[in-house]
Amino acid sequence: MGGATAGRPRGFSVAWRRHKEALVLIAPGALVLVLAFLFPVGHILVLGFLGEEGVSLEHYAAFFVDDYYLGVVGRTFRLAFVITACCLLVGFPLAYLAARVGPRARILLILLVILPLMTSVVIRTFGWLVVLGPGGVLSDFLQAIGLTGAPTGLLHTETGIVIAMVQVLLPFMVLTVLGVLQRQSADLEEAARTMGASFWRVLRTVTLPLSVPGIVSGSLIVFALSISSFITPTLVGGVRLPVLAGSIYQAATGSFDWNFAGVQSTLLLLTALAVIIPYASLMRRRTSWQTGAAPGAGHE
Repeated sequence: MGGATAGRPRGFSVAWRRHKEALVLIAPGALVLVLAFLFPVGHILVLGFLGEEGVSLEHYAAFFVDDYYLGVVGRTFRLAFVITACCLLVGFPLAYLAARVGPRARILLILLVILPLMTSVVIRTFGWLVVLGPGGVLSDFLQAIGLTGAPTGLLHTETGIVIAMVQVLLPFMVLTVLGVLQRQSADLEEAARTMGASFWRVLRTVTLPLSVPGIVSGSLIVFALSISSFITPTLVGGVRLPVLAGSIYQAATGSFDWNFAGVQSTLLLLTALAVIIPYASLMRRRTSWQTGAAPGAGHE
């Protein structure tokens, strides 16, 4: 008489009801994700495998035999690693300072950090064109201190791209690391200092190990944004220093070769995942070991 559900425990019904509620809540977001992201991205990736006679790898073969595009890939990831390292070197001290000062000073520092995010990336990039150009502020400064005797600049150089991109992406690193540092108890550092450890030793043995999750998250965010950036590298680097995102844009809108654009998009995605996934996995295991938990604990 009770049907198929007569023998089920009450806990099962409650759990199933909660699962249904969760599915209803995530359904709109999942639908938007599929229609606005997964479907168009999947379509672009599929185009790379289509030739004139159906499925083909001819576009991939054309890509890998061309030294120009291999150089574009190498430049893109080289710049991404340098930009990520620079953001970490500059962002961690700022985040540490913001986490240890008073509330008013912290708010001021955070406002200064996120202020660039309130301005269009195009406007910020044009500002760097003025600063880095041969007749810009940087050129005048170098001449004033006697380092150069003629107008010079960092426009259309990899150094210029790194400087501009660090300014654009620094807030992501600072805010991510700051969230982790604020959850750390200042009593740990004070206890280490009381035991005779210097500031740098406390930073190296206490603060940095506990900040690994924020450092990893911030690094992955900055790296992912760096390799996919288009506006700033294109305007600052110019046609002499193309990056992969600019090359994809040129293939899709310049030569209207959507298949070749699909090839480059696929390689960009796969290469980024090949870097991000092992890096995140390694850092997760390292964090588990440092906290005394074996990797994978809690999943059995």
